[in-house]
Amino acid sequence: MTEKKKEVMEKQTVKDIGLKNKRVLMRVDFNVALDKEGNITDDTRIRASLPTIRYILEQGASLILMSHLGRPKGKVVEKLRMDVVARRLEKLLKKKVLKLDECVGSEVKKKAEEMKPDEVMLLENTRFYKGETDNEPQFAKKLACLADIFINDAFGTAHRAHASTVGVTRFLPSAAGFLMGKELEVLGGILANPQAPFVAILGGAKVSDKIGVLLNLLDKCEDILIGGGMAYTFLKAKGFPVGKSLLEEEKISEAKNIMDKAFEKKCGILLPLDHIVAKEAREGAEAKIVEQDKIPCDWLALDIGPETLKLFAASIKKARTIFWNGPMGMFEIEDFAKGTETIAKMLAECDATVVVGGGDSIAAIRRIGLEDKMSHISTGGGASLEFLEGKELPGVAALNGIS
Repeated sequence: MTEKKKEVMEKQTVKDIGLKNKRVLMRVDFNVALDKEGNITDDTRIRASLPTIRYILEQGASLILMSHLGRPKGKVVEKLRMDVVARRLEKLLKKKVLKLDECVGSEVKKKAEEMKPDEVMLLENTRFYKGETDNEPQFAKKLACLADIFINDAFGTAHRAHASTVGVTRFLPSAAGFLMGKELEVLGGILANPQAPFVAILGGAKVSDKIGVLLNLLDKCEDILIGGGMAYTFLKAKGFPVGKSLLEEEKISEAKNIMDKAFEKKCGILLPLDHIVAKEAREGAEAKIVEQDKIPCDWLALDIGPETLKLFAASIKKARTIFWNGPMGMFEIEDFAKGTETIAKMLAECDATVVVGGGDSIAAIRRIGLEDKMSHISTGGGASLEFLEGKELPGVAALNGIS
């Protein structure tokens, strides 16, 4: 393990500091899914922050929470206000949450200074301000002046150098929350010392999203199982017809390079042996199973087939550590969900340490009620992938500790 990686994994956490009578500014990831009416459809991210929130309040501190919601791009978007989040947080905490209509300003500062121990305040959507995504020092300073200590528990935004994740650390002593600490411990352990055999399962639409992860895991994995739309760029690189399946033409040479490097490093790249193909990507479309090299020119592959599941099952069965990111097919359509759901069930039943990252993989697990069967479900998404690429996450690197 490099000294830099060890340093990242050993960041101070909220438990290492005194909080009594302190005002704590805490970055959380409350970027929850909303339906068309603005109702929360999945509050997992809010629930994930509760242990750190409760601990801070139990220590006799007051707590100021901040988060983004959606992509308002520096403007006020009424449907992306944090009110619905505040109401759900109140329900989960069974405690009053004061929700403000701004993030900074004299009124916000006054409310913060009036806070008493055990009180909770939620600021407005940080991305209503251009200074947030620009990591503008003045905006960060205005956020920081609200509190004595900064805690970052938003691993899902740790790969973003924003004012609420990085900028505030220039003005406040800072540490990681429990969720952030757990993510660094688990994902850091996968990179530094995974129990062998280590198997990665990567799916989803694009090879381009996973190239860095693939290259970084070749030295660490016995097998990498590739499904989803990204598999067809690899199959095309091997000379197989892919019909109208999802394909990144510009990444074919990179896919070939990855397979060549895997061969050199004795890492198995397992690709689909058969496919569920259809004429259209919709429920009820005409579909059939075809062999690896038999995708018709006017059909598209939308899921992995039974022979592929047997191949993947053999690799999963021998694994002691597994990382899964990305579905095996277009799982949101029931006719093409079997591959993804079968992989989820295999992981739930295996004896390995199973770490799942990525919203679609997590959604599939939750849909069939297997969330509690996984060793760790990462809230990171893009952050977990960048971490596994070996990249430094700005929101983690910026945490400066409490002297």
